[in-house]
Amino acid sequence: MGTAPRGGSVKTGKMPEGEKTRQCKQEEQQQQKEEEREGLIEFYSSYQELFQFFCSNTTIHGAIRLVCSKKNKMKTAFWSVLFFLTFGLMYWQFGILYREYFSYPVNLNLNLNSDRLTFPAVTLCTLNPYRYSAIRKKLDELDQITHQTLLDLYDYNMSLAQSDWSTLSTRKRSSRSLLHHVQRHPLRRQKRDNLVNLPENSPSVDKNDWKIGFVLCSENNKDCFHQAYSSGVDAVREWYSFHYINILAQMPDAKALDESDFENFIYACRFNEATCDKANYTHFHHPLYGNCYTFNDNSSSLWTSSLPGINNGLSLVVRTEQNDFIPLLSTVTGARVMVHDQNEPAFMDDGGFNVRPGIETSISMRKEMTVRLGGSYSDCTEDGSDVPVQNLYSSRYTEQVCIRSCFQLNMVKRCGCAYYFYPLPAGAEYCDYTKHIAWGYCYYKLLAEFKADVLGCFHKCRKPCKMTEYQLSAGYSRWPSAVSEDWVFYMLSQQNKYNITSKRNGVAKVNIFFEEWNYKTNGESPAFTVVTLLSQLGNQWSLWFGSSVLSVMELAELILDFIAITFILALRWFRSRQQLSPPGPPPVSHDNAAFQDEAPGLSAPHRFTIEAVVTMLPSYNSLEPRGPSRDGEGALPGP
Repeated sequence: MGTAPRGGSVKTGKMPEGEKTRQCKQEEQQQQKEEEREGLIEFYSSYQELFQFFCSNTTIHGAIRLVCSKKNKMKTAFWSVLFFLTFGLMYWQFGILYREYFSYPVNLNLNLNSDRLTFPAVTLCTLNPYRYSAIRKKLDELDQITHQTLLDLYDYNMSLAQSDWSTLSTRKRSSRSLLHHVQRHPLRRQKRDNLVNLPENSPSVDKNDWKIGFVLCSENNKDCFHQAYSSGVDAVREWYSFHYINILAQMPDAKALDESDFENFIYACRFNEATCDKANYTHFHHPLYGNCYTFNDNSSSLWTSSLPGINNGLSLVVRTEQNDFIPLLSTVTGARVMVHDQNEPAFMDDGGFNVRPGIETSISMRKEMTVRLGGSYSDCTEDGSDVPVQNLYSSRYTEQVCIRSCFQLNMVKRCGCAYYFYPLPAGAEYCDYTKHIAWGYCYYKLLAEFKADVLGCFHKCRKPCKMTEYQLSAGYSRWPSAVSEDWVFYMLSQQNKYNITSKRNGVAKVNIFFEEWNYKTNGESPAFTVVTLLSQLGNQWSLWFGSSVLSVMELAELILDFIAITFILALRWFRSRQQLSPPGPPPVSHDNAAFQDEAPGLSAPHRFTIEAVVTMLPSYNSLEPRGPSRDGEGALPGP
């Protein structure tokens, strides 16, 4: 009878415990449903659920076929392969479009414009290197040395116009300095086998198959090479020019060579049927082409042509006889003409052409402008400020200006002096073998590297984004004609003191005019813009999937959801690993809902087990030896 209550107390303690467990689970499930129902962002419990939702609701064609045929695995596999193959082909097309876009292609636009045309600048040179009074004595000495050289090499007795044999020895004694430097760079002839190999079609120098050139040595004479030529004429002319440049470089002031004689060279000048005057030209001296005159170079009052044709251009009558010239330096007669834009230097070697004596040369021009796209579309430059080469010319940037400036700067850096044909950099001086003994050796070595682009000048110097060119075509006719030459030459002799013996070879006429009133503009425009790229991408997307921009947003949403689910699952896995780890004391409190959500089965048994032990504690009172029971039910009767 005493044991019944004890068992009853234990039984009654277990029943509330199970009900409490069930009640807790129901509350947790209800709370979880409320949280899912009230959430703003929907997270999927698995990748499969995410993929099924996407395929069932997306507007991308073909995606629904991946989940609607679950029971037919063959169809599912077929549509899966087809779907991903289509995706691959589409993105392959996308790659082609992006590659074309980032290649920055351009369209060439051709426009014909009709307007009054600004007449270009015209430079005319005498082709007569003049014996200027400042250097006349040294040039006579150089001629005598050259005469003796030609006599030794070819047994050719050249007539000397400026000296005679009676004073030859006196001049030689006074020119020992020049003779010393000339002997340091002697002109020699050798067998071709002893020099560098030449192509098989190279012409022979003479019957003995010689090759001629001059020797150039370093400052310590340890390294020498032959600047050789297959033509004796070219060799003599280059050798003479080398020493002629040294003579010019010794002049302290270049203005000493400014001996302009415009009236003795230009007999007549007309533009648009109006006479030219001295305000319409500028003068400069060229070492090889002599006195040069540039017409229409004054930007304040430029000539304009209202109509095309020979009567609306520039007409010049020039003297082509060479008096007081240097025969070893200039081997042609006539005049040299170049047409170029204003504010551009006249590079007579590159763009000029010769005018024949006794001929009327009519040059028609067509203006052509080129406008290139800069930036990513080409490597052109707007004004040369982004080119790593200093502009040594007092003109705007052109490619030829940059190339020559690049060579001159390398010349100063490598050889310690500047080449006379190009502008002088600040702080430098022109090369002269009285000061720079081995500059010729350094120059020809550097010139070979320059032509092979070892210096990188052709790579550094980029084309300008805007440039103006003139396409020229020439026609020739005899001038003056046989029936009119008498009165023409008579008038010239009266007005211009024209008194040469060979009439026809002493004058020439030049006409320069616009061929037509129109001028052509070659422009560039982007061939593949951002609008074109988006249009092409949309076309490809619609072709392969028949969808729109919103479909792309759906695909982006799928990717973001995939990343979010991956992060959440990884976080849960990490926390579960921490809870399952063996160690230490149990947590102080289990009231945190997060822990109950993560592992409810682990925390609840511990709590209820402790409560069951507490209910069993009163049963230990029956072991006491004395003292009445608190409720009077457990006491034994006395004897």
